[in-house]
Amino acid sequence: MNPKFSIIIPCYNEKENLPALAARILPLQKQYNLEYILVENGSKDDSLAYFRQNIEKLPGITTAYVSNNKGYGYGLQQGMKTASGDYIGWLHADLQIPPESLIPFFDFILENHKSSVPQEKNKAGKRLLFLKGKRHGRKLKDTFFTAGQSVFTSALFRRKINDIGAIPVLFSRDMIADIKIDSMPDDGSIEAYIYITALRKNAMIKRFNVILEDRKHGKSSWDHGINSKIKHSFRILKDTIKIFRGEKVS
Repeated sequence: MNPKFSIIIPCYNEKENLPALAARILPLQKQYNLEYILVENGSKDDSLAYFRQNIEKLPGITTAYVSNNKGYGYGLQQGMKTASGDYIGWLHADLQIPPESLIPFFDFILENHKSSVPQEKNKAGKRLLFLKGKRHGRKLKDTFFTAGQSVFTSALFRRKINDIGAIPVLFSRDMIADIKIDSMPDDGSIEAYIYITALRKNAMIKRFNVILEDRKHGKSSWDHGINSKIKHSFRILKDTIKIFRGEKVS
């Protein structure tokens, strides 16, 4: 039997994107054993009403609700608590990374799932996979901040780590089986946390090129120019140090 995939999509103030998002993600369910978990992450626009009237009625979609936004990572945590798949991952609701970018992720897992060739396994005897996007088509200033974060994190952990915030993300459920979901970071540093967890558990890491598209609807909840990028980057770096020390990031 083919493995099941659970894809979490946290939605914060994405009312304008929700109709297009639903239209883009549903066709993939015809090809794969796939569930979507859309998290209404405490939006301040009309997203909640749209979820209640439309998203809840869609087949193959589970909804989760956060009353007050506590961060991107917190929304992902609520989705992980609901996920039932053998592989868990996520995607953004802004459609800058097309949902179709998940196809090579799914196909890679299915090919390895069917393979009769002995595969490398972790100490527990289970093979762990960690698949992550590698972004292309980004603006130079965005690439600059990502490169800085990559250099800092690689030096801190003494492992090559790059494009930490890239999506999609998809990993073996077993990779987080011994981790309390509530202990994960509540903010964007959850991307670094999961990436580092994969490294520490010797998961097989595979990167897939993804093309970043322009946002067609709505606005970013945090990216409002160079000052917000600097503030965001410093927060991620501080959080990464906490992850290194084994401290909770909230």
